[in-house]
Amino acid sequence: MEGSRPMKAVGFWVLMASLVTSFAGLAYPLYVIRPFRHQGARELAAALLVIQIRPLVEVMCVVLAVAGLACYWGAQRRRLRRILAAVGALAVGAFASLSQVNVYELMFHPDTDPLFAVAQQIKVDPDDKVLAVKLGGSARAYPIRTMGYHHIINDVVGHVPIVATY
Repeated sequence: MEGSRPMKAVGFWVLMASLVTSFAGLAYPLYVIRPFRHQGARELAAALLVIQIRPLVEVMCVVLAVAGLACYWGAQRRRLRRILAAVGALAVGAFASLSQVNVYELMFHPDTDPLFAVAQQIKVDPDDKVLAVKLGGSARAYPIRTMGYHHIINDVVGHVPIVATY
């Protein structure tokens, strides 16, 4: 019985490290890369690096979580603690699965049917920035505030199809 204590502790800490690492791999890029928030060059580079190495790290976390659960399960006699450890291992699997979803594609879908109005009818804050396009005798202005949600506006300006992006 005394020999199972180190295995229980190792299993617990491996499982907890996998849980924290897996959650961080999912949450950090989501926190850094979000609209209407300034991103520093270093934190953006770090978030992009996390996204790049995340698949391998998440697989390693799942493997380690299962191994940690096995060690902990065999050494732990209390039913509730076993259940909590199993839930932790399942959470690692859920974080790994969710990290494979590109939420930016879900959040930033093109605005294929933009609404336009005459410039004199629109109230624009003097500090608002716009992307402006002028082709032939036609002109359009796309507010950055709106572009932050869609990032892509399909439009026709002066009988020319364009894609405005930000």
